[in-house]
Amino acid sequence: MIARPGAPGSPLRVAIIGSGPAAFYTADHLLRREGLAVEIDMIERLPTPFGLVRGGVAPDHQKIKSVAATFDKVAADPRFRFYGYVEFGKDVTTADLREHYHQIVYATGAQTDRRMGIPGEDLRGSHPATEFVAWYNGHPDFQDLEFDLRQERVAVVGVGNVAVDVARILCRTPEELATTDISDRALEALRQSRVKEVYMLGRRGPAQAAFTNPEIKELGELAGADIVVLPEEVQLDELSRAALERSQDRAAQKKVEILREYARRKPSGKGRRLILRFLVSPVELIGNAAGQVVGTRLVKNELQATPAGTLQPKPTGKFEELPVGLVFRSVGYKGVPLPGVPFNDSWGVILNDKGRILDPDSKRPVAGEYAAGWIKRGPTGVIGTNKPDAVETVLSMLEDLAQGAILTPPHPEVAAAEALVRQRQPNYVSYADWRRLDALEVARGRAGGRPRVKFTRVEEMLAALGRGSETT
Repeated sequence: MIARPGAPGSPLRVAIIGSGPAAFYTADHLLRREGLAVEIDMIERLPTPFGLVRGGVAPDHQKIKSVAATFDKVAADPRFRFYGYVEFGKDVTTADLREHYHQIVYATGAQTDRRMGIPGEDLRGSHPATEFVAWYNGHPDFQDLEFDLRQERVAVVGVGNVAVDVARILCRTPEELATTDISDRALEALRQSRVKEVYMLGRRGPAQAAFTNPEIKELGELAGADIVVLPEEVQLDELSRAALERSQDRAAQKKVEILREYARRKPSGKGRRLILRFLVSPVELIGNAAGQVVGTRLVKNELQATPAGTLQPKPTGKFEELPVGLVFRSVGYKGVPLPGVPFNDSWGVILNDKGRILDPDSKRPVAGEYAAGWIKRGPTGVIGTNKPDAVETVLSMLEDLAQGAILTPPHPEVAAAEALVRQRQPNYVSYADWRRLDALEVARGRAGGRPRVKFTRVEEMLAALGRGSETT
């Protein structure tokens, strides 16, 4: 009699697509499960793991990146394998995975920006914030992009933490950036930057701003930029005051206090100004005859209560024009559909219930397929938010395992999966290979007093490992 998957001698074989925090937390919870015999193969499109920890966390926030040490411990488990430089949908498909695994978890994140949906959004000089973030972080897909940092005035649309990161990097001095792991190309471009004013534009009021207090405090401590807040825009309206009193949200109260202190500050004569605006929304990007952004038309908003009790902006009909030559939109991330995986286009997530992927017609779970992280719940929370999210998905996986609601692959052996990968992508990158790349990057940075100097192109990574870039 063959033992059921998950029992000693018959490991549960799990494939995880993606290698960001959600992927690693899912792997960690499975590997820690007492009494569960499990083997995990993690499949990542890039040669490097960690997702947004590597490609999204700002280079001047090295402490946040230390979570990678936790992921290293997960990867050290002998039941874990990493297949980097293997692209889902190209090198391996859902049909392939069903041949080799009992369960499949998609943890691919939210890979693109939401659009503002206003005239002029596609003018030259208008960019998604994620592209700028990926560029300065050395993501291989974005190294050929150009951002016109000759412009003196820049607008960042949004007041979340990503918007704060973009604004802060634009305002950092070259000396500050030179001690980080920012990409060499971005460092050189920012050395030549002529940016003098950066505007952050929030459609709601200061109490509703999405940035966290540590992030906004950091903006007031920049060596090369004065922070500017208009006093009239940090005066709370009656609805916001009442909402704060009801909620007793100390973090929001502190946020307002910080912003009011900024409004009282006198300019100190630093080389740049970072200006925070509230209750304004872009309604149009204005272009010149050459198709270049030269400004944005803003509408002044007021807050109104929704039936759900939230406060949303309502246009007042009062407008102003802000002359800017570069715009970064940071109004939310959005997931990208995966080949053969049910997707909710309006929400930008995989169709799921507590991590179980649902058939779009019957709305019943698709046996053996799951989602975790931002592609499951949408782009909310911080890195740590992926822990409880992963737990929820793992619990669904274990419940299904107990009920026998899993895939029955004809070739669940480790060797069979590895043979498939070798056939489809002979140059795949193992975790041991990544550790070699990691050590090389750290060594490259050491001479300049930097945490690392990244390889920013796949060809460079493969060459450092002594391989070509050809695929079969």
